[in-house]
Amino acid sequence: MPATATVRLRPFELGQKRRSTDQHSLAPTLGEMLSRAPLQMDAKTHGKMTRGKLAPEARIDLHGLTLPQAHPELIHFILNAQALGMRLVLVITGKGKRGDDHGPIPQRMGALRHQVPQWLRLPPIGPVVLQVTEAHVRHGGGGAYYVYLRRR
Repeated sequence: MPATATVRLRPFELGQKRRSTDQHSLAPTLGEMLSRAPLQMDAKTHGKMTRGKLAPEARIDLHGLTLPQAHPELIHFILNAQALGMRLVLVITGKGKRGDDHGPIPQRMGALRHQVPQWLRLPPIGPVVLQVTEAHVRHGGGGAYYVYLRRR
């Protein structure tokens, strides 16, 4: 007969905080990753932008587009906005919706929402973009991004 180990748990009272200091190994959210990126623009302007005090000069809505449709639209929009001398634009991706998940590998919710920040770092628009930040709730919150462009 194998010996069974008894695990003693410490008593726990209602309202007591947990004792362990283990960190969760969850991946950071998209907003957290963007906020951890180094600041490339003026801090005062960035503060106004993140509080929703600066109005975007132009906006593009990518709702309902597939990835192959949205990518050229985004490139065209960003390059035209910079050519017109705009500094702050809004890219609306939507938060995404949960599709049918029938496979063993879970599908990511919001393909455009996750892909657009990657596209904004790649050529030909990567050198044009100075800063990407999640939009204020007034301008779309987690379903939109502020894109601050370099001067020409």
